[in-house]
Amino acid sequence: MKITNKYVVETLVFFSYVLFAMAWVGGTASMSQIMASMQIDSLASASFISGAVTLAKIVGTFGAAWIAIKYGVKYAFFIASLLIVMGLLTPYAPNYELLLLSRFLMGLGGAFMIVYFNPIVMQFFSLEERPVINGINAVAFNVGTAIVLWMMADINQLTGSWQITLIVFSLASLVLALLWLTVQFQPQTQSANNSADGQNSASSQPYWQGLKDRFNWIYGFTYSGLLTFYICLFTFYPEAGISQSKWVIGFGIIGTIAGIIYSKRQPLRLPVIRFSGVMITLNIIGLSFIELPWLQTLSAIVLGFFIFFPVTALVSIPHELPNMTGERITVTFSLFYSISYLFSTIILWVFGKLVDINQGDYRLSFMMIALLSCTFFIGGYLLPETGKTKELSPCEA
Repeated sequence: MKITNKYVVETLVFFSYVLFAMAWVGGTASMSQIMASMQIDSLASASFISGAVTLAKIVGTFGAAWIAIKYGVKYAFFIASLLIVMGLLTPYAPNYELLLLSRFLMGLGGAFMIVYFNPIVMQFFSLEERPVINGINAVAFNVGTAIVLWMMADINQLTGSWQITLIVFSLASLVLALLWLTVQFQPQTQSANNSADGQNSASSQPYWQGLKDRFNWIYGFTYSGLLTFYICLFTFYPEAGISQSKWVIGFGIIGTIAGIIYSKRQPLRLPVIRFSGVMITLNIIGLSFIELPWLQTLSAIVLGFFIFFPVTALVSIPHELPNMTGERITVTFSLFYSISYLFSTIILWVFGKLVDINQGDYRLSFMMIALLSCTFFIGGYLLPETGKTKELSPCEA
């Protein structure tokens, strides 16, 4: 059996990442039980697990392009899927070291997979179809997270225990990984925005060329401040007594759907990025500094919407650059995520340090996060406009 239908391929890609999110967030939600079963009560040990996850994301997103160029996107995605299946070790890990390894490998698989979305989309979908597919893929993690946040207790009741639930998630990932091997990849065809000289334009773009490309640095910079806030929202904000993160997840799904519809009707990419950047920063300030619970909730709702509303436009930009190939776009997104995660790792360390220096006062750290979120708005003026407006004929004008 060979899978050639592009919508079946997209279904496999989407649910592979949904299951990664379910396994990842499900493991995080069960971490207190896992640590208790190992008789580990050290916060340092727990934070080391989070640090290993961040390291996996940096290493994984940076190395993803090399694996794709060496083995091809099909088998690179399969390797990523198998690494995610390593979550099987999490619920019954006999010691802390194996638990740490399982979480690291699963995080590594997720980091690889998110980079491979884009060459797969380029392989199977036309330039006109890609904004919709990119938007759908962008919401996959939120869908998996939402399922766990709202239904984990019910799923545990159905399976009998949280351990079996995590195993079911991993086994489902294994089934999708095996199905992925039946996907039939065709030789890369040149799309409308590619050069016309065929195979010669698809030569590999090594990392050193990608690092010299000004666009890749601007692209990573644009997302870095927003990613830093998003990670901070689920780590430090609850510790500061701000627990509205679930609203961000739910309305993020709505924002993504709205962004897909908007991007289909409005081809220009930068206006929505700029406007969303303003709304994001304003509502981060509202969430962080307004003490009225209902206003904090409203800020979280608006934040969730506008964090994900421009994602379809943002992810579409590299696809619409001239002379873009599958290998080049893999390098672009590999650097995009690794630059963003490296930036966020450094800033989150500074965030925690500022809280310690100020004896538990989060205000200065929140000011820093709000200020850095402006990278999204600033990037809206540095990135190239790749969307093309429809030209009016003389009679339409």
